Amino acid sequence: MDKLETLWTSTGLYHMSGGQLIMMLVCLGLLWLAVHKKFEPLLLLPIGFGGILANIPAAGLAESAISQALHFGDQGLIASMAQVMGLDPEVGRQALYKASQAVGPLVHDQLHHLAVQANYGDGILYLIYTVGLTTGIFPLLIFMGVGAMTDFGPLLANPRTLLLGAAAQFGIFAALLGALALNWVGLDFSLQDAAAIGIIGGADGPTSIYVTTKLAPELLGAIAVAAYSYMALVPIIQPPIIRAFTNENERKIKMEQLRPVSQVEKILFPVLLLILVALVLPDAAPLLGMFCFGNLMKESGVVSRLVDTTSGPLINVVTIMLGLAVGSKLSAEQFLVMETLGILALGLAAFMIGTATGVIMGKLLNRFSHHPVNPIIGAAGVSAVPMAARVANKVGLESNPHNFLLMHAMGPNVAGVIGSAVAAGVLLNFAG
Repeated sequence: MDKLETLWTSTGLYHMSGGQLIMMLVCLGLLWLAVHKKFEPLLLLPIGFGGILANIPAAGLAESAISQALHFGDQGLIASMAQVMGLDPEVGRQALYKASQAVGPLVHDQLHHLAVQANYGDGILYLIYTVGLTTGIFPLLIFMGVGAMTDFGPLLANPRTLLLGAAAQFGIFAALLGALALNWVGLDFSLQDAAAIGIIGGADGPTSIYVTTKLAPELLGAIAVAAYSYMALVPIIQPPIIRAFTNENERKIKMEQLRPVSQVEKILFPVLLLILVALVLPDAAPLLGMFCFGNLMKESGVVSRLVDTTSGPLINVVTIMLGLAVGSKLSAEQFLVMETLGILALGLAAFMIGTATGVIMGKLLNRFSHHPVNPIIGAAGVSAVPMAARVANKVGLESNPHNFLLMHAMGPNVAGVIGSAVAAGVLLNFAG
């Protein structure tokens, strides 16, 4: 009978909490969106599956050896670890766990040694997260891959569209102020939390993840899910906003054909862009640097093998690892809190405001420019590449079946990627 009781207490069902069950259902919902609705499947599928793995009770896949030892170790192990931290073991496992997160490197090493001696090891998702996201390397590698797949030609052919990409970043700073304002209704967002939430408005998943891991890693799960969910919902969110801020005549405006862009321009642009921005805002250099490096490899035409690797196998592998690492943060204690609802609401508001301000800037450019500008392309200033440009083109075709805006919209779309990287640098400098 004792053996049966021991077997039962060692099962995941015995340790299952209500929060873990809810999070498993949430993660199954993410998998449904990825597989059935095809909403950002490249990220939502590994994020959802990683979340399921992270919430399997007692498996410890997303926990460190120290965390597992403190949660599941016997009283003798708990007493030894408490002694290393200079605490009374009677304060409880949760208090000891919180204290272990604030210890110095020497004490951390001692705690890890005790956990390993007791046959506890770091979970695979914890290791992936530690290697790829605490260092920031996964988002940076993805930015390099995106750069290798990006064409700056439409932006160079019509430099005015850089203003549209800049205007669409307004939602980021509006959401930052909104997050701080929510503190008046009982939520608790620090300046770092607010900055991480605000970056959702850039509609750039890797940038959101990079900023969040630097400023508010405990919010990573909610922010990543919000960022990629809203990117997937671009075809639903943006068209009503575009129609609300434009009239039929504006949506019918035909833009002039873009001028040809020379190869020399395409090679010089990423180099000059990086130098000019990094000298003014060094905090933007990591993201923008990798983006420009990937693009330079593509446009130089002399390292085709590196371009094929960067834009193919490398970005695919990193995307898998990134998704699993983000999923590891979808734990019940971090996700099932009131702050998550605030993050989802602010992320949506930021995205909507960014779309609206991009369209408004498009209207201003059309009014004061010698050449016609269709305000619709301003909505592509959010950096959901290339989805936002496709949506702008589709809305334009609804008003004028002969009005093809895709290449025109790619200009502000690419500018949005640059704008979100610059905004990330500003936030890291301001709140870091």
